[in-house]
Amino acid sequence: MSATLGRRVLRAAAGLTATGALGLGYAVGVERQWFALRRARLEVLDPVTAAGRTLRVLHVSDLHLRPGQRLERRFVEGLAALEPDLVVNTGDNLSHRRAVPEVLRALGTLLERPGLFVWGSNDYHGPRPKNPTHYLFRPQHRVLGPELPWRDLRAAFIERGWLDATHTRHTLTVAGVRVAVGGVDDPHIGRDDYDRIAGPADEPYDLRLGLTHSPEPRVLDRFAADGYDLVLAGHTHGGQLRLPGYGAIVTNCGVDRSRARGASRLGARTRLHVSAGLGTSPYAPARFACRPEATLVELAPRAADAARTAPTNGGSEGRPPSARSGASG
Repeated sequence: MSATLGRRVLRAAAGLTATGALGLGYAVGVERQWFALRRARLEVLDPVTAAGRTLRVLHVSDLHLRPGQRLERRFVEGLAALEPDLVVNTGDNLSHRRAVPEVLRALGTLLERPGLFVWGSNDYHGPRPKNPTHYLFRPQHRVLGPELPWRDLRAAFIERGWLDATHTRHTLTVAGVRVAVGGVDDPHIGRDDYDRIAGPADEPYDLRLGLTHSPEPRVLDRFAADGYDLVLAGHTHGGQLRLPGYGAIVTNCGVDRSRARGASRLGARTRLHVSAGLGTSPYAPARFACRPEATLVELAPRAADAARTAPTNGGSEGRPPSARSGASG
């Protein structure tokens, strides 16, 4: 190798190293704490029984809170100003055994609004270091940390009036919209048992809403087969690290990369919305091209001629509840 070529190779290597260092610094120091509010409109309500009503749902997921995360906590506190009709939390709230007060403080007055929740693996178990190559080559590998006080968080949610949808069916009326809800425990760690909520709704509803933490295809297919209008999920972090023009590198579950965040279809009727979430593991504190997010989803009636076919496509990027009742079955 000539001296000139050698110098060029060294300069190129130095440039790549510097670019990588800048990218990592941005992912850890900037984007990880650059919280975003996304907005979406999905036409999923029954066009006849909903009678022109809409339902504003705040979808939050994957807070992964631990003591000292003031920026994330303040962002979540500020979401109360949106005055959503309904709050849906799809799990992974905790990341530390002393995080329950942090979660309750962050959610604040949102806990005074109608709310639904299911659990994720990082509600049950704390994070542990994991070889990052496992996300690429061993996606089914599980590393579970110490048990977290999820029961304390559940008790606090229920005391404030939120409904635990884990392996339970509920009905509630919010902003005049009658909603049938069914949820499962986290499929990512094999805690799901869909048979406990299986079957179509036994009376007309404006919306059938399914909840799961991880959007595993085996669960999504069951929701779609039972005629759910919308399924909300989290877990993927939107891929957490995305490449421009390519999208998510991995999803950390069985769902396709194209469904790693935002809205997509499940067959002719059912829509899926996956939140990219608000937090990160303390052992992987980085985001790139995938800002942490919460989503305000406006649910509107389907077009009348689409009532029995595919719902029209929703775009992406208040009122207090008028009534509320809950019953589990």
